[in-house]
Amino acid sequence: MNRSLSIRSNKGGPVGSPTPARKKGFSFASLRGSIQPELSKRLYQVIKSTNNLVSAHEAAGRERETIAKQLSEWGEQTSDDAVSDISDKVGVVLSELGAQEESYAHNLDEARGVLKTIRNTEKSVQPSRDAKGKIADEIQRLKLKEPKSTRLVILEQELVRAEAENLVAEAQLTNITRKKLKEAYEAEFAAVIERAEKQIILAKHGRRLLDLLDDSAVTPGDTRRSYENGNAARQVLNDAEDDLKSYAEHNVDGVDSIIGRDHNRAGVGYAVGGNDHHPTHTGTGGGRGGSEAPVMTGGISQPADAGDIPYVLWWKNRRQYLWVRLL
Repeated sequence: MNRSLSIRSNKGGPVGSPTPARKKGFSFASLRGSIQPELSKRLYQVIKSTNNLVSAHEAAGRERETIAKQLSEWGEQTSDDAVSDISDKVGVVLSELGAQEESYAHNLDEARGVLKTIRNTEKSVQPSRDAKGKIADEIQRLKLKEPKSTRLVILEQELVRAEAENLVAEAQLTNITRKKLKEAYEAEFAAVIERAEKQIILAKHGRRLLDLLDDSAVTPGDTRRSYENGNAARQVLNDAEDDLKSYAEHNVDGVDSIIGRDHNRAGVGYAVGGNDHHPTHTGTGGGRGGSEAPVMTGGISQPADAGDIPYVLWWKNRRQYLWVRLL
């Protein structure tokens, strides 16, 4: 349990001195935190609320440790050897329960950090959506006011490029969303299980400690039998520590390993179809593939060099089409 067999061994610190809280840094980013693109607003609220939950569990852990120390010091001044020893040992168990609560809060915070990957991706996708919509609106405006404007051709080519860029970004978003959502809540549920099972271990040994306290009533004038369970109480704490160590050894695939998995980030690329159905340009990530306008002629069958890589005919009119290759 990584602590002594007695709460009272730490006489130097003040009664109920709390563990330092997780510090929240101040930055310009925190000032801009409430200004989120429409696409990421809801997940931003989830992350923010989870942060409040993390703080609540940290506070609960610190309070549990404070209560443990206060209980131990109360038992010491009762002048009852049995109450003094058992309250001290129960305080050790309560203090470890508090530490587990803080560990759970840390794991929740780690899982919360995984969700930020989705939020950041959503924020990066919003500009491509806006750009596509802006160009489409401009085309509609020109068609109504100047239907013969030469600028329409340029805008339509820009729209094709913007739609291709947005298609790649949207594919990346859906891949990252599914992967990171699963990763985040796998980690959170693993943390819930770990916390619950360690609490059960500690609670069972806490009840063993209470069984060592003789609570049979005595009549006035009778002398209660002297306390002889000191060694047994220490053994209970040793057993609790051994059980926690055994749990850790048999559950090496815990929260940290879930978050630290080497997930290969799903990449999405696109290829612009060209003559003879071979792609003439490829791009990866959310950025643009190149400066060439994707205005091509030719058939619309799947590229000959596709192999096992899926292609999707995404945009076509009489003279233009765009193959999108999912890498």
